[in-house]
This record gives sequence, C-alpha cells and structure tokens, in this order.
Amino acid sequence: MTENNKVIDKSRRAPKRDVDGVFLLDKDATLSSALALTKVRGIYRANKGGHTGSLDPLASGLLPICLGQAAKFSSFFLEGYKKYVATGKLGIVTASGDADGEIVERHEVTDEVSHVEEAIEKFTGKIIQVPPVYSAIKVNGRPLYKYARKGQEVEVPKREVEIFYIKLLDKTSDSFTVEVYCSKGTYIRTLIADIGSELGCGAYVTMLRRIEVDGLPKGVMHTLDELQTMADSREDYTDFTKMDKLLIPIDEALNYLPRINIPYDMAVALCQGQRQSDLGRCTFENCNIDFEGTMQIRTDSLFIGVGHIQKGVLISDRMMSDPLRTNKGLYK
Repeated sequence: MTENNKVIDKSRRAPKRDVDGVFLLDKDATLSSALALTKVRGIYRANKGGHTGSLDPLASGLLPICLGQAAKFSSFFLEGYKKYVATGKLGIVTASGDADGEIVERHEVTDEVSHVEEAIEKFTGKIIQVPPVYSAIKVNGRPLYKYARKGQEVEVPKREVEIFYIKLLDKTSDSFTVEVYCSKGTYIRTLIADIGSELGCGAYVTMLRRIEVDGLPKGVMHTLDELQTMADSREDYTDFTKMDKLLIPIDEALNYLPRINIPYDMAVALCQGQRQSDLGRCTFENCNIDFEGTMQIRTDSLFIGVGHIQKGVLISDRMMSDPLRTNKGLYK
C-alpha cells in the first residue's frame, strides 16, 4: 500500500490502545534494545511498554518486550537461568570484550584452541566475575560505561555468578563457539575474555545470542520482520487479533515463581495496600511461610501480583491494576 510513493505502515493509522502481555522478540544483531522496544510498541500501538534488561547491540536473540501492565513486572521476567551461544576470537583482547571495543592486546595464536575444552571446565560452578568497564552496572549511581567513555578509572565491583555448564559446539584454529547455561547476572563477554586469558592468548566475543530464559516458553521467538509482515497483511488495520495471540499473558510468564494462594477477602485488602499477616489461611506451592524470595500471589486462581514474606507478613511488590475488578468481575 502506497501514498505519494511512500510505504504506509497500516498499524500507524490505528489509535493507541491498552494491551497487556510479553512479546518474545528475536532481536537482530546491531539493533539496540531501546530501538527494538520502540518498534514493537509502535507496531502494536501500545500505550505503554518496556523491555526486560538490555541485550548488547551486537547480541541477538531473546529480548522480552513488555507491553501495558507487563512493564510493571519487567524486572521479574529475566530472573530465571539463561542460555547463550557465543563465539570467541582468540589472540585479541578488547576494552569492551566484544568487536566494538578498542583493541588493547594482541597475541600470537598457535595451538591454544586445542586446550579449550580443558580451559572451559575451570569456569563451571560458582565463579567470581569482574564485569567489563563498558557495561550498565552502576557505581555511585552512574553506569560503568559512562566512566569508561570519559577515561575515568573506577573500581569495578566483583560479583559471584554460577555457570551450570559450558558446552563446546565448534572450534577453528583461532576461535571457539560454546553454549553457556548460567545464572542471572553472568557477563558472557567477561566469560569469553577469561577463557582467553586462561589459554594465555586472550579472546573477545564476535557473536553472542541469547536462546533461552527459564520460565519463558522455549523456542518461541518472533523477529521484527515477522511482526511487521503480520501487521502489513491485515485487511483491517485496527484488527490486532492475530498479533495479540503472539503475546504471552503476564500470569503465564510469571508462573515459574513459587505461589501463595490467598483468600478473597485478604486479596481485596492486599490490593488496597494493606499487608497481610493471617497466612495460616493461605496455601503454598513450591514454597512455605518461611520462603524469603519473590512469589506470585493468586486468589481463586486469579493472578493479582507478586510479593514476598517478611517476618510472617505478606507484602506486595508489584500488583496488577485493580485486578479484582477488571479480571472476571470478581468484586463480590
């Protein structure tokens, strides 16, 4: 469809709308997470949106885009363990750990790749990482990359992460490709650089792809082109039915969390901001009254939010907007 020889995006003619859910984007390499969010939100004509933690611009793969009320819970959608595929190039060390960074070291590569299986075994289990200076980790309220860009030195905080396994997928005379299953907070750029350091020749990431996040459907991702094609093929530009079916409901995306089931009257009070202490009336799934982590909160099987228990008191952390009224008319 054209107008004055310009392609018209039919979705832009539709008014903005309230739509809730998580779109599992297969982000293209070189596309920033912020731009990816803008494009998906625009195609869906969503009033609100957010993403769940950035992927590096050079990284591809799973980026959950949260539309509507899902944006409230964005910090919880990437709590699960993650799986990546990454390629490391031997013989070069860069400031950022990837191809975007300035080369700071060069080393001759001989037979180092023949020892890569032995090297990667040393990085399984709980390890201490020093994240790259070009990262979004904050020190004194500022991201590290802002210090790095100004040439300012700052102490980079160490962190403990867990690598459940590293599987060697391929290797050449000067590169290796691995699949990594790891805890939240793991920097794959740092991992590849550390493996290169262990081999004695250095390494940096040339390809990085996130393929799974525990708790989110596996093998279900859609590219921006696929979504745009679906939008352009509609006969009625206000019909989002097929596109909305691609969205993961909020309660489904958070169903990996342990669950507390509370009586209806307690749910009403909790939705009004009142902490609840009569937990003997509640039932628990995959947790108990002493559980200290985040849990999903439900009543009558209805998801109403997430919270935690502190000294025997249930405290809400994030709640759906008026869930008892807007979901199934459950005010009684």
